[in-house]
Amino acid sequence: MCGIAGWVDFERDLRADRELVEAMTNCLERRGPDARGTWLDAHVGLGHTRNSVIDLVGGTQPMVAEEDGRTLAVLTYSGEVYNFRQLRGELETRGHRFRTRSDTEVVLRAYLEWGVDCAKRIEGMFAFAVWDVRKQELVLIRDRMGIKPLIVAEVDGGLMFASEPKSLLATGRVRPVVDTEGMRELFSTAKTPGRTVFRDMRELKAGHTLVFSRSGVREQRYWAIEAHPHTDDLPTTIDTVRGLLEEIVTRELVADVPLCTTLSGGIDSSAVTALAALARRRAGDQPIRSITATFVGYSENFRPDDQRDTPDAPYAAALARHVGTEHTDVVLGTADLIDPAARKAALVAQDQPSTLGDMDISLYLMLKATREHSTVALTGEVSDEIFGGFKWLFDEELVSADMFPWIAAEKRHAGGQIGQGRGLFARGLLDKLDMTGYYQDNFRQTVAETPHPDGQTELDRTIRVRLYAHLTRWLPMLLDRADRLAMASSLETRVPFCDHRLVQYVYNVPWAFKTFDGREKSLLRAAVKDLVPQVVMDRPKSPYPVTQDPRYAEALHREMAAVLADPSSPVLPLLDVAAAQRAIGDRTPVANQWHSRVNVETALQFDAWLRHYGIELAL
Repeated sequence: MCGIAGWVDFERDLRADRELVEAMTNCLERRGPDARGTWLDAHVGLGHTRNSVIDLVGGTQPMVAEEDGRTLAVLTYSGEVYNFRQLRGELETRGHRFRTRSDTEVVLRAYLEWGVDCAKRIEGMFAFAVWDVRKQELVLIRDRMGIKPLIVAEVDGGLMFASEPKSLLATGRVRPVVDTEGMRELFSTAKTPGRTVFRDMRELKAGHTLVFSRSGVREQRYWAIEAHPHTDDLPTTIDTVRGLLEEIVTRELVADVPLCTTLSGGIDSSAVTALAALARRRAGDQPIRSITATFVGYSENFRPDDQRDTPDAPYAAALARHVGTEHTDVVLGTADLIDPAARKAALVAQDQPSTLGDMDISLYLMLKATREHSTVALTGEVSDEIFGGFKWLFDEELVSADMFPWIAAEKRHAGGQIGQGRGLFARGLLDKLDMTGYYQDNFRQTVAETPHPDGQTELDRTIRVRLYAHLTRWLPMLLDRADRLAMASSLETRVPFCDHRLVQYVYNVPWAFKTFDGREKSLLRAAVKDLVPQVVMDRPKSPYPVTQDPRYAEALHREMAAVLADPSSPVLPLLDVAAAQRAIGDRTPVANQWHSRVNVETALQFDAWLRHYGIELAL
């Protein structure tokens, strides 16, 4: 995994702006600590930071393709192409010669052979830019599911791009302006495809290409989820899912550096870990390493809340024993979670505040600890989105509501009418943002674009809209979060469940098959039942853990009191100060009332973000 950045402007000689291109690149140092490079020509500057994973010596970038001493194209690339060996073989039959073992060179040669259409042949997670010297045009390509980020900004007739917003902000030519639409995106738990929180930036959408030339910008979609009638019977469907998962996990284990899995003890990460362990045994390799995040005293003193019935660590340990992993618990204390340096690092990693509270801090710290011994980690993310694992999908009232089901679920919680993390913000601001209207518009668009096969039942039609919403509105937030928090510690995370072939196949499986035993994720459970112990198979879904130590809430209250006491705090004009004072005046915070606690933490993150980035609000 790496960081990429670049700038193309046909009206200026960018060779005079080397320092600016280098500044863009330097901002992405944590995404690529092993090497750094820039390449400039008259109208283009490309930057790259490398986190070496495959061909540690040969994959240096930006990578140049030459012929007879003439430069053909230059590539800056982030990601992993899992079918690069097959593509290399095909390209060799077409006359291409390779000087490295890297997937980077395969991507570059694939572009030379097929042009922009190479996107349709590449399988994996990737975001890359090619400067085609022959055509004098820039080509940007993002993977089908949007696993790897790619941000663009049109500036004074030119175009800039980068893996993260901070790289574009470093130029000084893209200002940190956040308008009303950006604020909605900040508070939203249903991402609008293509939008960022910054007014003058956008994302290249998943499964899209962009070509920038003297004639302007052309964007095109090269892949989208399609609806087809599902003709396989249930046993065949289960076998197909198992076969896909075995193939996907096996090829995602390819790396020239230490690799592990993150393991929560739920069925998703347990399936990935068990399949990885199986693949290692078959290959005669060393056991896979697994990592679990927990808190001091969490398992011993756990109290169920409205989302979590059980702690992770005992179930993770059971799976680790069952499949024989080298297992490690990352045990976090309250002092770790309130450490100012860690909190700032998690904020800066994402370039924006979050409404997830300590889940971000603990995930950042767990991934940072993981990087001490592994460069790559396979995760269980995306299983819920494709197999139907969320509790709200099994609630008739929430599913039938004319809105995103998780928003309907949010409204059930205390303060849900205001929304997650928004409880301390001023009513005037919230009225102006009109999150209800925003969600309604977004949901209507989701309904309109959802692909449906012929002959499905009304229930399948209703559920399919919700599953499509998870894939296109919910999932992008999780992928962005996981990428930024992992890459802040130079850790590459891979998401086997996000393989587009698996996503496409399971999307078309009827709901009756996905719930054939009356439970969530029936297909996944059936596909790996021979690999996973019964205690894990029987465990209900449990989201990522949050601390239950009351001292954490007390520390947040003290920090909030300091913000309120400082008249220069930039967040104050956005807050309902009286509500904030009432919140910190509660001297007996209940440790596991996360929805109440996260209001304070979101306000604190906003304050830190406004200060650090010098945000210009245009509301």
